[in-house]
Amino acid sequence: MSTRILLNCDMGESFGVWTMGDDAHAMPLVDQANLACGFHASDPLTMQKTVALAVRHGARIGAHPAYPDLVGFGRRHMVCSPEEVKALVLYQIGALDAFCRAAGTTVQYVKPHGALYNDLVRNDTLLNAVLEACLQFREGLPLMVLAKTDNTREQQLAEKVGVPLLREAFADRAYMPDGQLAPRRETGSVHHDPERILSQAIAISRGDAFPGFDGQPMCLTADSLCVHGDNAESLAVLRRLRAALDAA
Repeated sequence: MSTRILLNCDMGESFGVWTMGDDAHAMPLVDQANLACGFHASDPLTMQKTVALAVRHGARIGAHPAYPDLVGFGRRHMVCSPEEVKALVLYQIGALDAFCRAAGTTVQYVKPHGALYNDLVRNDTLLNAVLEACLQFREGLPLMVLAKTDNTREQQLAEKVGVPLLREAFADRAYMPDGQLAPRRETGSVHHDPERILSQAIAISRGDAFPGFDGQPMCLTADSLCVHGDNAESLAVLRRLRAALDAA
């Protein structure tokens, strides 16, 4: 098994007295922590505490910007102009980076969240807006995008702007034949069986084939693997996968 693939997890998604996820137990297991920036979840104190947790465990910190949609957890599509998207992404990266700098570190990559993440898969104009936001914030700041069966489109647009890409795959999501995620509204789009999640994660980390949404085998090439850590079952999978990667 290759150890080159990194493990990432969406974190810092609590808000006020409402708690989301088990960051304290997941953080020691991941290489990259995608931290909410206040638009779909989180608040200033949560951001500050989660940055400190990431620093304590040596996790690389990524900004996890979203559409301004706290009620919908950033999963509702919004009609925003490219200028708005660029500005809201810059705003959120800057907010998180303020806490990072206060803790002696910086934002090291950007991973859009939810509906914004999905919109970038099919909208060149919005993808360019986010790429430009990354470039304007700091030259060389990578953007994390969905690893598909063919990422030529994303690579060409990123190279034109001069932004590095990180390709991300998911252990607990079902994939369509073209490598896009199966819509959450479809039954079976999210895996809940720990053994299936672990099996898919290990297959992706090795570059091996795994069953897609239609049952046919497919392969993905990824730089980072997202494993959610918001319940006991996924934490158990994350622990087992971390052990398997470390032992390889």
